[in-house]
Amino acid sequence: MKNSAPIRVFLVEDSLVALTILKRILASSPEVNVVGTAVNGVEALEQIPAAQPQVICTDLHMPKMDGLELTRRIMTDYPRPILVISASVNTQEDSRNVFKLLQAGALDVFPKPSIDSLSDYEQVKHELINRIKVLAGVTVFTRHISRTTTVEPRTQPISPKIQPKTFSPKPVRNSQFPLPKVVAIGASTGGPQALYTILKQLSANFPVPILCVQHISEGFLQGLVDWLAGECSLRVTIAQPGEFPKPGTVYFAPERQHLQLDTQGRLITVSTPPVSGHRPSVTALFQAVATCYPRSAVGILLTGMGRDGADGLQAIAQAGGTTIAQNEQTCVVFGMPKEAIALGAAQHILPISEIAPMLLNRICYINSRHP
Repeated sequence: MKNSAPIRVFLVEDSLVALTILKRILASSPEVNVVGTAVNGVEALEQIPAAQPQVICTDLHMPKMDGLELTRRIMTDYPRPILVISASVNTQEDSRNVFKLLQAGALDVFPKPSIDSLSDYEQVKHELINRIKVLAGVTVFTRHISRTTTVEPRTQPISPKIQPKTFSPKPVRNSQFPLPKVVAIGASTGGPQALYTILKQLSANFPVPILCVQHISEGFLQGLVDWLAGECSLRVTIAQPGEFPKPGTVYFAPERQHLQLDTQGRLITVSTPPVSGHRPSVTALFQAVATCYPRSAVGILLTGMGRDGADGLQAIAQAGGTTIAQNEQTCVVFGMPKEAIALGAAQHILPISEIAPMLLNRICYINSRHP
């Protein structure tokens, strides 16, 4: 069988040291071919049409044209999967700006390798190349050409056997429907954009707490939290052990720790071994929620590679809760939801834009009937 051609990657980085390290890492893999480099966005835009990369890696801070403006221009003129490779997590403003690139159309973030990080060279190499391989399989396109371009990522069809259900918002009038007390959400690649879409539609008086696990490179969680907090009406924070989750608040699992609940419903964080290869793990959170809130939990599994969350969503369904999986058409990577659907764990398979309306109808309506 003939081997497939290497993935064509274009690097945009103004630091010669960082650029050298990135080229060294990528050159070590026969699956990747660096087809061009640029030190700023202006140079990149001049070269990209001829280079025809499959994936573009860009920094945030660069002279002449930064990564944010470059991302906007790429998604307008040459839609490609974009991986943000940045060390800009030292200040709150820089952290938010990294996620503005995701809002503009970039798909994922990765910490910029440094001389200090070369002690973990093999791990950095593995993670970066794997991230590029995932993004190379994603097709993106723009729908509206403007400074606030709306970008909808799509994956190539994976399984014609799975027919997503649709949801038309309407009040639930069954008084026997369990009163939801918590929403649990899990996501990986493409998750920040999906979370933004859901949380942006919920008001500050949303009547139940929301617990989240987002797979993200170490060092970027606080930036994600700060960005979402600045964009949404809900309070967004990193979970603190011992706290009772409050309505209208979004709690993210801390880096390197599972988020769970004790027998009294208080948040706890634990450093037990990874589940499904992840810590924090979506399945670990979902299983804890299923135990603590049987029949009164809503579990939502969003875009991402792998199968973390599938078994956990099944646990919520088997406990009598409500389960939702994002549909294939609106996922950046239809991996985790696909696995849950294959298990029969997803009671509802919805486009990302319809998940918040369903929450509002199911939760807000029922809560209004049960003051």
